[in-house]
Amino acid sequence: MKLIRFAYQNEQSYGVLENETVRTLNGTQNNVVPLADVKLLAPSFPSKIICVGLNYHDHIREMKLPQPVEPLIFLKAPSALNHPGDPIELTPFSNQIELEGELALVIGKLAKNVSEEEALSSLMGYTCFNDVTARDLQRRDSQFCRAKSFDTFACMGPWVETQLDPSNLTIQTYLNGELKQNSNTKEMIFGVPKLVSFVSHMMTLYPGDVISTGSPGGTCTMKSGDVVEVKIEGIGSLRNSVV
Repeated sequence: MKLIRFAYQNEQSYGVLENETVRTLNGTQNNVVPLADVKLLAPSFPSKIICVGLNYHDHIREMKLPQPVEPLIFLKAPSALNHPGDPIELTPFSNQIELEGELALVIGKLAKNVSEEEALSSLMGYTCFNDVTARDLQRRDSQFCRAKSFDTFACMGPWVETQLDPSNLTIQTYLNGELKQNSNTKEMIFGVPKLVSFVSHMMTLYPGDVISTGSPGGTCTMKSGDVVEVKIEGIGSLRNSVV
């Protein structure tokens, strides 16, 4: 099942995508509207966006960094959240803003100190994520916060897929139609159950919170006028322009 958050006739609603129509889930309403008539929004509004660094073998080789012995966790400001189809806004503070296509997990119920065996039952589902990064600032700073948290730098969507095995999914990122990232979630160093459990032992996870699971190799710089598209098997495609 694909769960979406959308705007329609000046109202925001939640719904279920059924073929090319949306069935709304607000209150007692059960309206059905064409998908083409709605504006897709980021499928959750998280209290926090937790990201994982250096979680694909090919990205580690690309960055010439050692493999971590435990998940490398950092936070992205919730104000960086960006919707499907909305532009990524470049900042004059950086000369090297890069794409990072990722699989994101959306929390479905409160999760604290969960085991790896319990982890998947804590999830609402899965979505596409672009962890836009000011790479030059990331290298300059001792922490990742500034490089990761400019407005529009957390692209998410187009919906949450609730029924999916996250352990073996093709993940690809295209820049202006050219394939730049091409990997599979089986190349993750730390899998989804490990990540959810690990994070939940540090901070309580609330419904709607997001864990983005790391980027494969092939990250590259974007410029104004570009279009970036993250495609994940079983979920769909997240597309944003760059301005």
